[in-house]
Amino acid sequence: MRLSRSFLPTLKENPAEAQIVSHRLMLRAGLIRQTASGIYAWLPAGLKVLRNISQIVREEQDRIGAQEVLMPTLQSADLWKRSGRYDAYGPEMLRIQDRHKRELLYGPTNEEMITDLFGQAVKSYKDLPQVLYHIQWKFRDEMRPRFGVMRGREFLMKDAYSFDLDYDSAVATYRRMLLAYLRTFQRLGVRAVPMRADTGPIGGELSHEFLILAPTGESGVFYDAALEEQDWLDEPVDVEDPKALEAFYTRVTTPYAATDEMHDTTAWESVPEARRREGRGVEVGHIFHFGTKYTQSMDVAVSGPEGAPVYPEMGSYGIGVSRLAGAIIEASHDEAGIIWPDAVAPFRAAILNLKVGDETCDAVCERIYNTNTEAFLYDDRTDRAGAKFADADLMGHPWQIVVGPRSAKEGRVELKRRATGERQDVSVEEALALVLAG
Repeated sequence: MRLSRSFLPTLKENPAEAQIVSHRLMLRAGLIRQTASGIYAWLPAGLKVLRNISQIVREEQDRIGAQEVLMPTLQSADLWKRSGRYDAYGPEMLRIQDRHKRELLYGPTNEEMITDLFGQAVKSYKDLPQVLYHIQWKFRDEMRPRFGVMRGREFLMKDAYSFDLDYDSAVATYRRMLLAYLRTFQRLGVRAVPMRADTGPIGGELSHEFLILAPTGESGVFYDAALEEQDWLDEPVDVEDPKALEAFYTRVTTPYAATDEMHDTTAWESVPEARRREGRGVEVGHIFHFGTKYTQSMDVAVSGPEGAPVYPEMGSYGIGVSRLAGAIIEASHDEAGIIWPDAVAPFRAAILNLKVGDETCDAVCERIYNTNTEAFLYDDRTDRAGAKFADADLMGHPWQIVVGPRSAKEGRVELKRRATGERQDVSVEEALALVLAG
């Protein structure tokens, strides 16, 4: 994309309404604009970030055998009345009537709809297990939406739902999803620590929240540094082997990890002091086993091995895709702006032409840009160099390729790594190899 022709409305000053770093930087970097209270339009660069996050989430769900569907945003109130949640949900649910006076709602979650869809199609235990997911917009009418996309009313979410014949099978599914989440967050370039969460009236231990460490996080976190040492992408886990899944689950859940709400000071004191980590965290995901709560309340059963009806065990698994965009910024920024991880950045590099109109500078920039127009944001504006540097830092591209008249004549450029500030003088070929690697 050529910056002179792009819709990237950056701001020099911090907007008064933005209270936290991610909200300020997303507005200033031209990623989003507010259209109503807690509701945002995603501009081209912001949409690229959303798509990059969504694709990584999608690939890791597919990797464990989950199947993607797409459910509508509007749901029939009758489904929620079947489960008993329609009246109990509260004012966060946006309730609507169509012209025929039929009651609808803008879905805040999808347990009822997916259970109904499953019940229409699956009649035998032989068709289990099933894991279905979608990436879709949701709406919860927050009383006081704030902090930009971190706590808006409309948000993009990946929610998956599993159906298993029995508890043991549901546990295996849960553990596969836990592995998928750890791989997802590692690929996104952030460290998300799995914390045991309250299971409420369901009971048991199968509930985990995933928190990205960030100074502005809403929850206090306490965890063993052993959780920082794992490389989940290279973890050789056979997801079809229950024993391998159990061993993996033990490795994840044995080290201490808890939010301030679940913190056990006695257990914490047993962690060696050198391995204790404390801080703040932003919740970006939650996985939860809830048994037969919805299959029973909605009377969705399958024929079991002995012919008797069986209510499948269910779990739900959410990742806040739009929330992740803000959370990543909370965890990865400096005074100059955003520092995007490579995997989610809207562009891999900004090309900064320091002398637009100079034949050699223009030629080198065009050569780099045309190598991969999707990967580069070409700053071809006639602005002064300082403004270009400031905008590139603000927008957080992983790399900056600086092209000046003197170096351009020698076929060389300055390459800056945004995360470290490291600069190196390299040939055009070397710059392209580094920027486009991976």
